[in-house]
Amino acid sequence: MNNVEQIYAQTFLTASGQKVIAHLRRITLERVLGPNASDSELRTIEGQRALVHQIEQLILRGKSNDKTQ
Repeated sequence: MNNVEQIYAQTFLTASGQKVIAHLRRITLERVLGPNASDSELRTIEGQRALVHQIEQLILRGKSNDKTQ
């Protein structure tokens, strides 16, 4: 997994990559659904949030692994 983590870090730590991850955060993690959101909408946004969180974790691990080598 180490190699994949470093690839994520290399990709998303560029200027363009940082803009992409910021956009993903805005449309998922920072999005608020109203009280009338359906079960389907809630499940969809939570899945999207989980994916963005996973990407951010891979970036962090790739960044820290790169510093130790």
